[in-house]
Formats: sequence, structure tokens, C-alpha cells
Amino acid sequence: MQSMGPELAKSDSTASDAQSLRRRLDQLMYARQETIRRFDQNQREIDRLAKYLQTAERVSVALEKLNQDLFSSLLKTVQEKITIALQEILEQPITFHAQAGFARNSASVEFWIERDGKPEDLLHGQGGSVANIVSVCLRLFSLTTLDEKTHRRFLILDEQDCWLRADLVPKLVKIIHDASRALGFQVLMISHHERHLFEQYADKIIELQWQNGKVVAVDLSSKPSIEDDALGSLAARA
Repeated sequence: MQSMGPELAKSDSTASDAQSLRRRLDQLMYARQETIRRFDQNQREIDRLAKYLQTAERVSVALEKLNQDLFSSLLKTVQEKITIALQEILEQPITFHAQAGFARNSASVEFWIERDGKPEDLLHGQGGSVANIVSVCLRLFSLTTLDEKTHRRFLILDEQDCWLRADLVPKLVKIIHDASRALGFQVLMISHHERHLFEQYADKIIELQWQNGKVVAVDLSSKPSIEDDALGSLAARA
């Protein structure tokens, strides 16, 4: 057998190295193309997300503006209704104002009244009667926003007529009566005023009396019992 010469062995080794380098080069070329493909794919995804974020920002701004507009519209309705209530009950040219402010994704509201074009402190108007009337109206409005599945439409008003003159009390009772009927509320109003002030509009009158050393609830209603969705009872304590 004839042995392989040194030159032939060297040639075979060179060829093997060349093939190995070729395969390595092909692998690197493939890896390069794959890297470029993934880079292009990622770049397209980045561009898509950038467009989405731009759109999302515009949508967020639009929704925030819509939310502010709706809130302002609601406040306008609140202003109108409470102004009517104040004027009907107090018989004075009082205008209720509610101004919204928006900052840091939250809303704040400033309340005040105006009489003859001059602003007045809401908490001190008419010795507290204005604040009491506004409080009743705001509670009714706020309850309308609650989910009826988890919150029953029942409101307790404890001496909300305490700052009113006796002759104005029936006007407040009428407002509460009409609003509760329209909104489907049951209202319990507690008062120290004489019961005859409630007889015209109250569906039920309960008086707390002291009898035989204990407090007894006496039904003084002249009207038949009412359903839960109507105005609830008004209790006058003698």
C-alpha cells in the first residue's frame, strides 16, 4: 500500500478547513439575516405601538374633556334645580352657583349663592336655612347616582327644617315630597315643628310621645299607608 504524501495530506486538511469556514460563514450570514429580520419586525411593532400611544393619548384627552363637559352639564342642572327650590321655599331672589375645577385628574366644586348680583357665603345665608335646603337637594341628587342593586333609595333628613320659619316648612316638605315621588325615593324627615305643617304633603306622620315612662311612636296619619317607592314617613316630635 502506498502511503499518503505530506502534500496530499496538507491539501485535504486545507479543503476541510475551507469547508468548515464556509459552513461557519453561512451560519453567520443566516444569523445576520435573521437578526435583521427580527430587528425590522421589532421596529414595525415599535412604530405601531407609538402610533397607538399617540392615539390613546388623544383619546384620553378627548374622554377627559367629555367627562368634564358632562360634569359641567350636570352641575348646570343642579344649579337650576336648587335655585328653583331656594326661591320657592324662601321666596327671595336667590341664585345658587356651582363652579367646577379640574386638576390632577380630579374635580372639585365651589358652591355659593348670589342675591341681587352680590355673592354670599352659602353656609351663613339666612342663618343656615340656605345651607339646609341645599344640603337636602344635593343629597337627593347624589343618591340618584348610586346603583339601585346595592343601595336602596332611602333618605333620612334629621331636622333639615331647623332654621326655617314655621310658615316656610310646608314649602320644603312639598319640594321633598315632589322630588321623592319623581325620583322614586323613600324619605324619612325628622322635625321638631308642629305636625300640622306636614299634613298637606306628608304621606305618613309619626309622632313620638312620652307615655307611661317610655317613648311611643303614634301614627297620626290621615292618609292610607303608602308603598315603599313613595315618600316615607315624616316624624314630628312634640
